[in-house]
Amino acid sequence: MFLKHRALQAEYFDALDRPVAEMVEGYAMLARVNRIFAFAQPFQFFIPKALGAERCRSLSLLDLGAGDGSLGKNLAAWAAKRGWNWRFTNLDFNEQALRLNLGSQHVVGSAMALPFRDQSFDVVIASQMTHHLTPEEDVRRHFSEAWRVSGELLFLNDTHRNAVLYCIVWVLLWLNRFPEHFRNDGLLSIKRSWRVGEWQALAKQAGIPDARVWLYAEARLMLMAKRKS
Repeated sequence: MFLKHRALQAEYFDALDRPVAEMVEGYAMLARVNRIFAFAQPFQFFIPKALGAERCRSLSLLDLGAGDGSLGKNLAAWAAKRGWNWRFTNLDFNEQALRLNLGSQHVVGSAMALPFRDQSFDVVIASQMTHHLTPEEDVRRHFSEAWRVSGELLFLNDTHRNAVLYCIVWVLLWLNRFPEHFRNDGLLSIKRSWRVGEWQALAKQAGIPDARVWLYAEARLMLMAKRKS
């Protein structure tokens, strides 16, 4: 069956030795796709829903696999318009990607071995990051570490591996005339993505209590866990 199993082929975008100019171009193209899919919207909706508007007035947040930090920058600006102070730390393994967004708090590191104390951040998030990890053990370690450093809320999302989304993205990438390597990576990212049952099992193995995993808008896989008061 098509997409029954995850693809394990590496994405071109993940190579650390790409020229800076090519990396800048890649993130610019990714930003176009993210705007189409409203990549920040789930965080704008579900974080206030989980914590309440009053608690959202001041939050420290860690973005795992932040890339160029565009998600944190977007969410901080959105929160500021509501009088909220959302302070982001961006973590990524690619130092060159983090340097594309100067003026933010950046940490070069692995999502599987976070260089932070337990419960260092009010909220820990990740967007479209987990599919970049290959062995299931890496995902378990990522989930476990993300939960360890979250003080109140853990909220992760990624694409969902399904044929309908694959076809939609294929058409979108062709209509927007993205270059071939970007189109190939976009489709491969869906092939490398996960499904609800897979994330539920991995979250349980990672020791995240009462983790809720669900499919959102038939395209995104969500994981949320909140610490008990």
